[in-house]
Amino acid sequence: MLRRLSVVLLAALFAGCVEQLPPVETFTEAEDPVPLTEEQKAEWDGVKKGLNGAWATIDSVYSRSIVPQVKPVETMRLSGWRGERVSAQILLWTKGAADGVRVEVKPMKGDKATIPASTNYVKAHFVRYTLADKSDPSCMCNRKEGHPAVLVADMLDTLTHFDMDERTVRPVWLRFKLPNYVEPGIYKSKVVITDNSGSKVVLPFELDINAESLHEPELWNFHLDLWQHPAAVARAEGLELWSDAHFEAITRNYKMLQKAGQKVITLTLNKDPWNHQCYDAYEDMIKWTLKKDGQWEYDYTVFDKVIKAAMDAGIYRYINCYSMLPWNYELDYFDEAKGEKVTVKAKPGTPIFEKMWGPFLTDFYRHIDKDLMIASGVNIAADEREPEDMDEAIRVLNKYAPKLHFAMADNKYSFRKYTNVRDVCIAQRQPMTAEDLTMRRANNYITTFYVCCSTHFPNTLTYSQPFEAELLGWHALAHDFDGMLRWAYNSWPENPQYDSRFDRFASGDTYLIYPFCRSSIRFERLVDGIESYEKAKTLRYDFTVSNRTERLEPLDKALDRIRATKVQDPTQPWNDIIREAVSALDQISRRPGDE
Repeated sequence: MLRRLSVVLLAALFAGCVEQLPPVETFTEAEDPVPLTEEQKAEWDGVKKGLNGAWATIDSVYSRSIVPQVKPVETMRLSGWRGERVSAQILLWTKGAADGVRVEVKPMKGDKATIPASTNYVKAHFVRYTLADKSDPSCMCNRKEGHPAVLVADMLDTLTHFDMDERTVRPVWLRFKLPNYVEPGIYKSKVVITDNSGSKVVLPFELDINAESLHEPELWNFHLDLWQHPAAVARAEGLELWSDAHFEAITRNYKMLQKAGQKVITLTLNKDPWNHQCYDAYEDMIKWTLKKDGQWEYDYTVFDKVIKAAMDAGIYRYINCYSMLPWNYELDYFDEAKGEKVTVKAKPGTPIFEKMWGPFLTDFYRHIDKDLMIASGVNIAADEREPEDMDEAIRVLNKYAPKLHFAMADNKYSFRKYTNVRDVCIAQRQPMTAEDLTMRRANNYITTFYVCCSTHFPNTLTYSQPFEAELLGWHALAHDFDGMLRWAYNSWPENPQYDSRFDRFASGDTYLIYPFCRSSIRFERLVDGIESYEKAKTLRYDFTVSNRTERLEPLDKALDRIRATKVQDPTQPWNDIIREAVSALDQISRRPGDE
C-alpha cells in the first residue's frame, strides 16, 4: 500500500514540474460523420495510457477516430537538395484526453555543422480535420444531394500547442527548408512531443542533404498558375474590402503562393467573370463610368494596387486579366447621366460587344503601357469559352489592342486557330501533341494542363490522397508541359476549416490554402511535385551540356513508366510509380562517392 502511494506521489510531483500550458483557443472541429464499428471502438481499449506517437507516411491521410495502424519506423530518414522543402508526418493518439500537447524539434547535427531548429528551417503544424466528400468518381462537378461526407486531415494549423480529446488521433506535419549554406551529409536530430501530464514521445530522424542546390522559386521554370481571389481574403479575415489592412493580407497570401513558384497574377476587367460561382463574388477591380458627355472613364486604382501587392511578393511573369468573355456575358458600369449602375449583356457577335470592349481595350492598353509600363506581361484571358465566342473576342482584341496577347484555359483546342495565344492550358484529359508543343515552344509560348472538379484522379481535392498532388508535377515533366493551372488558390467556402464542401463542386475544389495563410497537406504535396520537376530539369541540362546523358537513364526509365500508365486510372499503382521516380531522381543527383 505504501509503495503504491509513493508511486502516485512521485507521479504527481513529476507532473507538477511540467510546464502547464493554458487551454487552446481555437475552433471546434466537426463530429466524424462515419460511426465506428464495434471492433474499432474496442481497439481503443487496448491503447496504452498517455500520449502515443509514431512516424507515418506523407502519402496518406489518417482518420481522427480510428486507432492508427502504422509500420514502426525507429528513425525517419528524409533526403533532399539544399534549398528544397521536405515534409514528414507524425501521428499522435491517446486513449484519455491530453492537454497542452507541444512539439519540439531539436537542432540537427552533422559532422561539421549544426542546423538550428528555428522556424527558418523547420516548422511543426498540428493538422486539422474538415468535412469532405467521400471519394467517388460520381462526385465531381455535380455532387448529388445527400452524397456521403467524411472527415479528413488537411489544414496545417499555426497553433503552438494543442488539446487532444480522448480516443482521438492528431497528425503533426513537419516542414523543413534545407539551408543552402550547409555542407552535404547526414544531420541527426529528434522530435520531442510532451503534454501537461508529463507524457513524452521521442522520435529520431535524419536529414540526408544532397550536394545539389535548388534555385529559389522565382527562378523555377515550372509555370504555376493558381488563380487567386483577393476579395475573398477580406471576408475570411474580417477586413474592410480594399482597405490597407486588406492589401497587407493579400500580400501575405501572395508571398505564400510565390514560394510555391507562382508565375501569374489573376485580375478581373469588369464584374465577376465566372458569374459568382464561388461563395465570395469577385469584386470589381476596374470601375467603368459612362460620363454625361458619352465618353468612357476607367478607374484602375484597385487593379493597380492588386498588381503592386503581387509584384511586391515576387509574382510578375504574367498578368492574366479575366475576361472579355464572362460566363454570363454581363458587364457593369456606372451611368453618370442616370446616376445608377447599369448591367448590360454584351454577347460576342452583337453590336454592343464591340461598343463596350473597343473603347476599354484602347484605354486599357494605354494604361498598362504608358502608366504602368507592364504591357509586355499582360494577357487578356478566357476560361473554357466556345470557339465562336473566341473568334469574336480575338477579332476585337486585334482591332483595338493588337499588341496584347491572349491566355486561355482551353478544353476545345481553340488555341490552334490563333497566333497570339501565348499562355494555353488544356484539360488534363486532352492529349497535347508533340507537334503542338514544339510549335508553341518555338514561339516562346507557355503550354500547361489543368485539373478541376471534372477530374476525379489525380487531383488536389480534400478527398484526394496526398500523393495525387505530387503526381501532377511528375505528369507535367513526363509529358513535357511547362507547368499546370488550378482554378482556385483561395476561393473559400463559408468556413473551410470546418467544411471544405461548397455548392455542387467536389470538396476542396475551390481552394488549396486556408484563411490567414495556413497551408494544407494538398498544397505542400503539390510543391513536392513541382520541386521534383525543377530538380529533373536542372539535372537534364547539366548532364546534357557535360556529355553525361547516360546518368539520366534511371530517370528516363521512370518517366517512360509514367507515360505508359493511364494517368486518370486510380487502380494503377501510382504511389509506387511516383516513389520509384523520386528514388531515380535521388539516385542520379548523387555525385560519385555520395552513395
